[in-house]
Amino acid sequence: MHVIDSHTGGEPTRVILSGGPDLGTGPLADRARRLAAEHGTFTQAVCAEPRGQVAMVCALLTEPVDPGCAAGVIYFDAAEVLGMCGHGTIGLAATLVHMGRIGPGEHRIETPVGIVGVQVHDAATVTVTNVESHRLEAAVTLQVPGLGPVTGDVAWGGNRFFIVDPSPVPLHRGAIRTLTDTAIAIRTAAHAAGSDIDHVILQGPPDAPGVHGRNFVLCPDDAYDRSPCGTGCSAMLACLAADGRLAEGAQIVQHSIIGSAYTLSWKAGTQGGVIPSITGKAHVMAEATLLFDADDPFRNGIPQ
Repeated sequence: MHVIDSHTGGEPTRVILSGGPDLGTGPLADRARRLAAEHGTFTQAVCAEPRGQVAMVCALLTEPVDPGCAAGVIYFDAAEVLGMCGHGTIGLAATLVHMGRIGPGEHRIETPVGIVGVQVHDAATVTVTNVESHRLEAAVTLQVPGLGPVTGDVAWGGNRFFIVDPSPVPLHRGAIRTLTDTAIAIRTAAHAAGSDIDHVILQGPPDAPGVHGRNFVLCPDDAYDRSPCGTGCSAMLACLAADGRLAEGAQIVQHSIIGSAYTLSWKAGTQGGVIPSITGKAHVMAEATLLFDADDPFRNGIPQ
C-alpha cells in the first residue's frame, strides 16, 4: 500500500494512494458508507498502532464523480469514517503538490459531504473553502457526571460538534489528560441525551496577542486534535456569525492546544449558514509502502 504522510499544525494525515479496498463507483457518500460498513479491519490497520499512530487521520484517494475536481477523498480515523476533515484537506493539497498533481492556484476536492475548494499559496500553505456550515442548536445544557451542568452549542462544519465556550477546564498543555477526560464525559452525556455529536470543542481565551482564542478538540477516536481542527473551526464560525460576534469577511487567528494556527473567515451561504475559509500549513514527512505480513499478529492494528 503506497502512502504519503504529512502533518498540518502537528496533526498527521496519511494519504493512501494505492492498495485500498475496492469501494465501487457512485457518489462518495455511498462509497464512504461502504468503507464504514465493510472495511473496518482496513481502517484500523492503517490508522492504529503499530503501523499508524495516535491521532492519525487517513485520506483514501479516490476518483471523483465530478470531473472538474482534482481528486476525490474519503477521510477516516481509527474510530470512524468522517464526513470531512479540514486539516486533512490541507495535508492532501500539500501532498498533491508534492506529487506534482496540482500547483499554485485554485482547485476543487470532492468529499462525502460535498465539494470543497482549495487555494494553494505555496508548497505548504493552503486555504480550504469548506462546505456550508451551520449552528444547529444554541445553548444546550447537559448534565455531565463529575462536572454538573455544561452548556454549549451544537454545530456542523462537515462533522458534528458540541462547542463549550468557555471551557470548564483551563486550556494548557499540561492539562491534556484532564481535558480529554472532560471532553469524553461531555460527549457521553450528549449521547445519553440523544445527540449524535462526534467531536467536542473546549474553547479558551487567546494565548498570544492578535489571537481570537485557543481550543482543545476531542476526535471520535478519543485522541485530541493537534491542529485547531478545520471542521471544528467551521462549526465555530457558524456560531460566531449566528451570535453577531464576527463580521462577514473579518479574519481571526485560532490556536490549537499545542499552539498551531489557522486563519479563519466566513462569507454568507445560500442555506442560512456560513461558507468557512481556513488557512493553514502542512508539511510532507514521508513516502512509504505499507506491508501486511500474514504472520504478523498485529497486521490489522492493535484494537482500541
